[in-house]
Amino acid sequence: MIGRPPDGYPDRMGLFLDALLMKRKNLQIYILVWDFHLIYFGERQWWIPMHLLAHRRLHFWKDGTHPVGASHHQKVVVVDNAVAFVGGFDFAQCRWDTSEHRMDHPDRTLLSDGTPCRPFHDVQMVVDGIAAAALGELARARWEHATGDRLEAAVSTTAHDPWPASVAPHFRHIRVAIARTMPATADSPPVREVEQLLIDLFRVARRCIYIETQYFTSKVLAEVLADGLQREDGPDIVMILHPNSEGWLEQHTMDVLRGRVLKYLRSVDRHHRLALYCPFVPEREGHCISVHSKVCVIDDTYLRIGSANMSNRSLGFDTECDLALQASGNPKIEEQIAAFRSRLLGEHLAVTAEEMARAVSSHVGLIDAVEALRGKDRTLEVFDRHIPDGVDELVPDDEFIDPSHPYESQLVPTEHRSSAQRQMIIGVAVLLFVAALAAAWSWSPLGDWLELSRLMTYAEEFERSPAAPFVVIGSFVAGGLVVAPVTVLVAVTVLVFGPFHGFVYSFIGMTLSAMVTFGIGRLVGRQLVERCSNRLYRLSRNFARKGVLAIIAVRVIPVAPFTVVNVIAGATHIRTKDFIWGTVLGELPGLLAIAIFVDQVTTTLRAPGPQSYMVLVGSAGVMIGAAWGFRRWLTRRTHDPNDQP
Repeated sequence: MIGRPPDGYPDRMGLFLDALLMKRKNLQIYILVWDFHLIYFGERQWWIPMHLLAHRRLHFWKDGTHPVGASHHQKVVVVDNAVAFVGGFDFAQCRWDTSEHRMDHPDRTLLSDGTPCRPFHDVQMVVDGIAAAALGELARARWEHATGDRLEAAVSTTAHDPWPASVAPHFRHIRVAIARTMPATADSPPVREVEQLLIDLFRVARRCIYIETQYFTSKVLAEVLADGLQREDGPDIVMILHPNSEGWLEQHTMDVLRGRVLKYLRSVDRHHRLALYCPFVPEREGHCISVHSKVCVIDDTYLRIGSANMSNRSLGFDTECDLALQASGNPKIEEQIAAFRSRLLGEHLAVTAEEMARAVSSHVGLIDAVEALRGKDRTLEVFDRHIPDGVDELVPDDEFIDPSHPYESQLVPTEHRSSAQRQMIIGVAVLLFVAALAAAWSWSPLGDWLELSRLMTYAEEFERSPAAPFVVIGSFVAGGLVVAPVTVLVAVTVLVFGPFHGFVYSFIGMTLSAMVTFGIGRLVGRQLVERCSNRLYRLSRNFARKGVLAIIAVRVIPVAPFTVVNVIAGATHIRTKDFIWGTVLGELPGLLAIAIFVDQVTTTLRAPGPQSYMVLVGSAGVMIGAAWGFRRWLTRRTHDPNDQP
């Protein structure tokens, strides 16, 4: 909104909406935003002033109905059910820019430290008529799913046309397709229309595929593009990519996954028809600008603009919305689609759309045309970034970082849930036994048979021994070799060493034990798995297919004893780094819960009394309730027709 002609309204979005509500007494505004994940808290701010949130005609809702790990990622704005905007734009800080992407633009937003926001490239489509009405229906359905409230479609009582006067339409009287990604619900299967749309578009390409995308991690799409690259008559593929992410987390997750996919595409590019670029502006001090657009142009025939990245999560179970149109043999529409691509490439190469179009017509392919115009101060730089081998080896598989199905649908397959429940019951029973033992010291003759103070003295003397940590850690490794119940080992360790040191020693011991028994599984090989029961054989297949997630699942919800899980994992094709990541992340919740619970047991042993017993019983009740509630939640949310045993 910054830089628009003065019209009496504030430039900032929150203040702008406030002014609209004050001026238009019948206006209702509905805003549905992602209830974003905690790890993004420092990067996201609510841009709506607090007094505006209390306005009775502004309805603001943070959507938390998506699956674990998913986001409400649609970028849809519908006005009076008559005009709609769809694309990559978020209402967020540092998203304003012009096509020039000048770093010294006077309207560029400044960050809190006074530095200007980086240049930002994005694209959206605006539609009216039937397409806008259909998007209004989609938005109302999404609102109802998130809030439970059903909205009525807006009916205009005036002849006013809300189409923005500053926007000249490129296409008239053309049908527009809406493609969605939606996770499964209790009443409906998942919707993966965006993924299928992109697959179909890539397969029909004959001359060129032009892509702008922030992320590219989808192996499914990579396989389709690879087929085209290996064909003698395949299309040129020009891809405009986001530079290396500026945050450490994305650099070591999504960038690594993208690097793996691009490495694969480069390896199959036998005919040199793959060109990867990022847009460069000289004022950026050697850095490419941020690419947030999600665009595909196929030949001069198909155009797609939307919110979905070419990532597994965007194509699988986020909420996404894309728009697409096709020429259907109409030469005027083909001309407009080609002109749109030329305008985008011309923007990146600092030439006019007409110059870009002439270069395309005078060269053999799209890549040759781009190469002929590269080299100015503002240009497209070759995207030649490679992931260091050391970093690549540490990053787990894509089904953990960027899954294609909800995490909960990948945790425990249906055939393992009864055994998972049994293992959970056994674990809770062990802890309840420890709690019962604490009560027995005061309420039964056990206190006369074994003097509690003497046992505590022995434990304290052992705790002070320099060799104690090594003995305890070694006992975990030895216990793993004889299939000792790991819950008992953890409980005893926390009782002796306290919650902090007991937690640390148990964590180290469990991890080392897991690695040793995993190594045994590697040595023994697949013969062990083949001799196992059908249930354990299917478990081994799940390990090999789902990597980190499968290991986390059997740590959080054990479907077999600790040692058995490790050995079977070692006998599968699961990568060692995935096993380590899954073990470390999966151990932590259970260890923390046991440490807290057993610490309360210790408190009860040292100072028995009604209050300590009530806290102990309450802690046990919380653990039992959490285990029961988590299993019910998992059962409700793991129905996925794509999850095969």
